[in-house]
Amino acid sequence: MNFIAPQPAELDCCSAKSSRGERKPDLVVIGTGSAGFSAAIRASELGAKVALVGDGTIGGTCVNIGCVPSKALIRAAETLHQARAASRFAGITASARLEDWKALVAQKDELVGSLRQAKYADLLPHYPDVTYVPGRARLAPDGAVMVGETAYRSARVIIATGTSPTAPALPGLDTVPWLTSTTAMEIEALPASLLVIGGGVIGVELGQMFARFGVRVTIVCRSRLLPGAEPEVSAALTEYLRAEGVDVRCGMSYEAIRQAGDGEVELVARDAEGTAVTLSAERVLVATGRTPNTSGMGLEDAGIALDGRGAVQVDDRMRTTRLGVYAAGDVTGRDLYVYMAAHGGKVAAENALGNEGAPRYDATAMPEVVFSDPQMASVGLTEVAARRAGLEVEIRIVSLDQVPRALAARDTRGLVKLVAERGSGRLLGAHILAPEAGDSIQTAVLAVKHGLTVADLSNTIFPYLTTVEALKLAALSFSKEVAKLSCCAG
Repeated sequence: MNFIAPQPAELDCCSAKSSRGERKPDLVVIGTGSAGFSAAIRASELGAKVALVGDGTIGGTCVNIGCVPSKALIRAAETLHQARAASRFAGITASARLEDWKALVAQKDELVGSLRQAKYADLLPHYPDVTYVPGRARLAPDGAVMVGETAYRSARVIIATGTSPTAPALPGLDTVPWLTSTTAMEIEALPASLLVIGGGVIGVELGQMFARFGVRVTIVCRSRLLPGAEPEVSAALTEYLRAEGVDVRCGMSYEAIRQAGDGEVELVARDAEGTAVTLSAERVLVATGRTPNTSGMGLEDAGIALDGRGAVQVDDRMRTTRLGVYAAGDVTGRDLYVYMAAHGGKVAAENALGNEGAPRYDATAMPEVVFSDPQMASVGLTEVAARRAGLEVEIRIVSLDQVPRALAARDTRGLVKLVAERGSGRLLGAHILAPEAGDSIQTAVLAVKHGLTVADLSNTIFPYLTTVEALKLAALSFSKEVAKLSCCAG
């Protein structure tokens, strides 16, 4: 389902012209992903005339090439794993297999198309003050936003152009065919083996997914899996992936990559002990991060500062270093989650339009979720971050073998780690590795947001035989020995 962009003759929101080829909207938003749409919609609600400039497919990363397609395929792969793991229940055997990869990809593409249409393209007619302008934008030194030969002049501009997959400076990479997180989900046939370079969110999610589809997967990373996560979570997840047959190589340094004579790709690396290692696979997926889409936009010439990665630098009101220009979403290089992009877009719009009481960008209670299995979810500070901030902390870790829901499901993979301020008991951070941890984390999000203590969590009634009850058990462990409590006793 393709979005049909308005033709130039239909662009009437910015009809005020000082000369031919010049338009004057109240606000120009560059980018049509989550941040851009959020900013445009909020600005429209505040009464502004908005020019929404989009280059390429409408909808941004999440719906087109990120969250939606990857999670659809990850969930499909989980069904295969559940069948293989069914024998953990006495008297049950099950089997499942992938019969048609192309059909599964087509179903994924259909979902992406329908959501792109429903949540982006079809929204535009509901906001008549927002005009979609197709084309690539650049900022002129005088502050005008140029789209082709047309200048959009506004005292307010929001940059929300997102990111693209990046690659490491790896000798030989330009000589081999390599996959990105985008192209990996578009391949016509599954390879027999896959080498994943990078152990971050994308590497973990897609690596486990392809392994469950029957691909022999090797994940290599410079430090450890999910390096920003708590080390206990990283170590446990590494163990679980290896138990599923994924070859996880941590602490590796990459030296070169090349095409082998048998058609496979070879990565030459060294392990943590300095021993040379050669790893080969039919295909290679590079999952080493993303680069902000700022190149060729004329931002620095317009006085907009970028950091070393090319991300737009902003303050907590989303202001850049040029008066009247704001930025939001992944292009700012922080908190690369679609919901934070939407939050940033709204904050940018309200501040750009001078809305009274305009909010500041606040990621204090930002939930993070990795759709591995078990899932990793967290909110607030890690133990290391809390100590670096000068806080005295107490931590507690409860493994899922203490959680009745996990015992009943006969799946005790995972743990809960809570970080609390010593003395006050205020919850500083919560970190969960568990099936559907992404749903359970929201209780901790509210606790961090509202300054609750572990005692508050302990004294809250939680439903029995749920995964989220693990949060209460972890809170109770600050004052009691969980293994000596009866069911639901606190």
